Amino acid sequence: MTPKKIEGVLRRLSEGDITVPEALEKLRTLPYDDLHFAKLDCHRELRKGIPEAVYTPGKTEKQVLTIGERIISRDDEAVFTRVPEKLFKKMRSSLGDKVKYYREARVATVNVQPRKKVGKVLVVTAGTSDIPVAEEAAVTCELLGCRVKRLYDVGVAGIHRLTSNLKEFDEADTIIVLAGMEGALPSVVAGLTSRPVIAVPTSVGYGSSFSGIAALLGMLSSCSAGIGVVNIDNGYGAGALAAIIVKNKLGPG
Repeated sequence: MTPKKIEGVLRRLSEGDITVPEALEKLRTLPYDDLHFAKLDCHRELRKGIPEAVYTPGKTEKQVLTIGERIISRDDEAVFTRVPEKLFKKMRSSLGDKVKYYREARVATVNVQPRKKVGKVLVVTAGTSDIPVAEEAAVTCELLGCRVKRLYDVGVAGIHRLTSNLKEFDEADTIIVLAGMEGALPSVVAGLTSRPVIAVPTSVGYGSSFSGIAALLGMLSSCSAGIGVVNIDNGYGAGALAAIIVKNKLGPG
């Protein structure tokens, strides 16, 4: 439940439009709604300014749809990650047009309302193969109310592609950098800008990259100051962190 919705309940109560029991009924599931197999964090928007996030792998289709139905019935918002297109079609069929889908990011939203855009997050990839995770990060930032600039396929194998775009760094409030293989790009970017860099190792690469472990260790071992590292392929986590940084710097908009 968002602060505005709670304010609305309290205002209606103070104006006599609803009774005390009716107000209590609307507020009773704070801070969470127990579905037995899941406990929906209805308080997250109030605490953190971002809606509930639902990681869909490992959940049954029925569980995902039940969560979506409860979100809609509460007039809450939720972001669903790693959603295959087949599951989205089931969600759209069951939940209607309150469901939106961002195909390349594999992100679905339920009842998420547009937010006023503030600040600017620059999302940078080393290669084209990193784009699906980058899109998860970029779409998350946009859903949470940030402007996003994308700069893709500028890895260290052709460093001139990066250096010709240096002005983009200074125009951003924070930068998300994604790389697989040896994971060098975030260190290079962090050495060229004063902006905070959120590094995302991806599972892209040949055998000795160990599905992103080599990139993860390289980013954690970086000698460039100002880098924070999230987990392998964690585009959502990077996007949420970037949005929180921007919102705390500039306000919610």
